[in-house]
Amino acid sequence: MLFGLIMPTDRYENKIPGGNEPDLINDGPYIYQIDNKLKVGWIENSVYGEDYIVPENFDGIGKNFNLSFSYTDLTDIFKIRPDFDQSYTNADSIAVISDIHGEYGIYTDLMQGNGIIDKNLNWNFGKGHLVVLGDMFDRGDMVTEVLWHLFGLEKQAEKAGGRVHVMLGNHEFMVLRNELCDINEKYSKVEEISKIRYADLYSEKTVLGKWLRTKPVVITIDNILFVHGGISTEMIDRHLKLKQINKIFIKNVIGRDLGEVCHRELVKFLNEAYGPLWYRGYFYDPDFCENEIDSILDFYGKSHIVVGHTPNETITSLYGNKILGADAGIALNQPGKMLLYKDGSFYSSCKKGLRVKL
Repeated sequence: MLFGLIMPTDRYENKIPGGNEPDLINDGPYIYQIDNKLKVGWIENSVYGEDYIVPENFDGIGKNFNLSFSYTDLTDIFKIRPDFDQSYTNADSIAVISDIHGEYGIYTDLMQGNGIIDKNLNWNFGKGHLVVLGDMFDRGDMVTEVLWHLFGLEKQAEKAGGRVHVMLGNHEFMVLRNELCDINEKYSKVEEISKIRYADLYSEKTVLGKWLRTKPVVITIDNILFVHGGISTEMIDRHLKLKQINKIFIKNVIGRDLGEVCHRELVKFLNEAYGPLWYRGYFYDPDFCENEIDSILDFYGKSHIVVGHTPNETITSLYGNKILGADAGIALNQPGKMLLYKDGSFYSSCKKGLRVKL
C-alpha cells in the first residue's frame, strides 16, 4: 500500500492512490477532532463513510497502510502554535519542489529520483532540508495523497535531523477560503458525495487544516530567502519584515474571505499583485532590473531568492542565481524538475537525478 491513506482495516482492502474504477471516486482520509476524539471520513467507490480513530486501533491501521506517523502526531497538531519567525541555519543540503498541484505521481518520481525519499516513499535525505514552495492544491486529482505524504515526511525528517518546510502558496489560501475555481472535478464530486464543503474538509477542526494553518509564507535558510510568488520592491518600500508577513497571513488571512480582511490597507496590498503570494515581476515585468533585486536582497540580508508560482519548463536562474524559479514543469504536465543546493552551488535535477549546475 502506498503511503498516506487511512481506511478502517476491517472494511476495506488496500487501495492504490489513483487506481479508481472509471467514474468512481476514492478519496481521503479527512481526520477531524470532535470533543477530543478523532473522527475519520473517507470516500470509497463513491460512498462516504465515517469512523473513529483511537489509540487502540491506530497501530493496526498504521501498519496496514504503511503510515509513518503516530496517533499522537495527529492529536499534537491541535496543540501547535505557529512560529512566525522561520529562519534556519547550517543546512547540510537543500532540495526545493514547487507547485505540485495534486500531481502525486510526478511529485514522488522527482523525490525518489533525487534521493529525498526511498523506494518505500520514506525520508532518505538525512539532515537535509526539503522546501515545498506552496500550491499543493488544485488542478490535479491527488491533492489528499500529496498532503498526507508531506505530513508524514515532516515527522520522519525531524527524527533524522532534517527538516521539511511546507510553505503556503496562493492556492492554499484560495481553497481554505472556499474559492474553488481551479479544483479538479474529482473534488467537486467529493463535496457532493460527502455533503461537506471542500474548504470545510480543511477547517481548523481537521488535522490537515490545522496543520496548514501553522505554515509560513516566507522562510530563510542560511543566505537564501524562500517565498511562493516573490518579494517586490513595493514590499520593502513598506519595510515589511519576514516575521511580520507570516504573522499577518497566518493570523488575519488564512481561511477568511477576502472581503472580511481586505478592509485593512496593508492586508489588501499583501493579497494583491505585489504581495508575496502573487508577485511575478521577476519574470514578467520588462522594467525589473538587477538593481531592484539587489535592493531587496540587501534589505533582508540575503544572497538569493527562490520562488515558485510562475511556471516554466525548467528551473530558471536570473541575475547570476540571485533569483531562482522552482515552478518547473509540474503544472505544465511535464516530468518536472527540482532545485538542489549543496556546498554553495545550485543545481537543476530531473526525476532521474541528473544534475545540471546553474
